[in-house]
Amino acid sequence: MRRAWGRHPVPEGAVGRSVQAAHLCLRAKRGVSFLIPECGILSEELKNLVMQTGPYYFVKNLPLHEFITHEFISTFIKKGSCCALTYNTNIDEDNTVALLPNGTLILSLDKDTYEETGLQGRPSQFSGRKIMKFIVSIDLMELTLNLDSKKYERVSWSFKEKKPLKFDFLLAWHNTGSEESTMMSYFSKYQIQERQPKVALSTLRDLQCPVLQSSELEGTPDVSCRALELFDWLGAIFSNVDLNNEPNNFISTYCCPQPSTVVAKAYLCTITGFILPEKICLLLEHLCHYYDEPKLAPWVTLSVQGFADSPVSWGKNEHGFRKGGEHLYNFMIFNNQDYWLQMAVGANDHCPP
Repeated sequence: MRRAWGRHPVPEGAVGRSVQAAHLCLRAKRGVSFLIPECGILSEELKNLVMQTGPYYFVKNLPLHEFITHEFISTFIKKGSCCALTYNTNIDEDNTVALLPNGTLILSLDKDTYEETGLQGRPSQFSGRKIMKFIVSIDLMELTLNLDSKKYERVSWSFKEKKPLKFDFLLAWHNTGSEESTMMSYFSKYQIQERQPKVALSTLRDLQCPVLQSSELEGTPDVSCRALELFDWLGAIFSNVDLNNEPNNFISTYCCPQPSTVVAKAYLCTITGFILPEKICLLLEHLCHYYDEPKLAPWVTLSVQGFADSPVSWGKNEHGFRKGGEHLYNFMIFNNQDYWLQMAVGANDHCPP
């Protein structure tokens, strides 16, 4: 797995972090977790944000041509940001599709399906000597500028007649206007379900935490831990790994890196589902204001995990599964308003920006 770390003093405060978050949060994510040391209960405002990260929708056997209709693009792409991802498909084995908030439709197709569609694409960067996967990218905003164009006619013919493709999809929509969401009614002729993200809230008692210094990414022996050690420790915390390192524990021998300190309590929140980038940015913005009033916590952290089988990772970079399909990032916000940004992807993926 490739990792990239960065330390950033941000004089403009939360604004700078939110701009960077907007760059990272280009599509819906699978999970968001945050950890706040020396905190036993969430503020009402933050708790309300957590509980309002939904809804999202599950649509069964949705034809791909629905995404290229003028009505869909006018309703959901131009009046907000819409995300979609094929459900229960494996990026290294199956055909997969993603719709990005900027209106780009990404298709990852096996060789036979790609040739049958008649569309123009490129070989997958993860292909070996024998090319078995192809990537097709369609800009829906550009496509519908002229519904009489040869390009639109070709894509429409491909999706409706030459190779009609249907998938189970997860969808979510952030409406920037005043109109109520119409996704349920718009797809009413298909099997559609409204879903809410799963939220797990817990208070961790006597939590052993690594000692950190915001100015020392590489740490200082016997003084502070390294950013890499923090990243591994957070993964264990968010996965509910037992860190006692007892001799009879045959599941995990991992323990908190040293030097460490024990906090009496820490609040852990994990949200899983199909989470829009706008919701993630709101959570980060709120955590950035956590230190507007004096707090005991030396830092707060927000971690975001993408879908392992998404055809894209950072920006429009192609994503591969390899061993685990990792692509995630973590914001570590310190009480002096410095922050660390940690990013990771699979070994074959392009490095994050």
